[in-house]
Amino acid sequence: MYLPRKYGVRMSTTITIRIPEDLKKRMSRIKGVNWSEVVRRAILDKVKVEEKLRDKNWNLVTEAVQQADKLRMSLETRHGKCDYDSAETIRYWRNRRREDIKTLP
Repeated sequence: MYLPRKYGVRMSTTITIRIPEDLKKRMSRIKGVNWSEVVRRAILDKVKVEEKLRDKNWNLVTEAVQQADKLRMSLETRHGKCDYDSAETIRYWRNRRREDIKTLP
């Protein structure tokens, strides 16, 4: 059996998905939508995103980390070690915001 070419490849694999009955009923009420095509495009889009995430140039990432470490060491040498805790500051402002929200009328 010949299947039409889409996305540059012959379609030859079938997958099965399960969806809630309520969703299937809602889909049935919408006429003129090729749900197979909708799912096919969603899968293709997701694959493209995941491939981009996995194709990072790890040499550039490693180089950036090394440069950041060099900069941090340079600043520590010039100004001394900083004991600033950003997590503590974030917690302070989150708690303060919560308290402010509680006092609203």
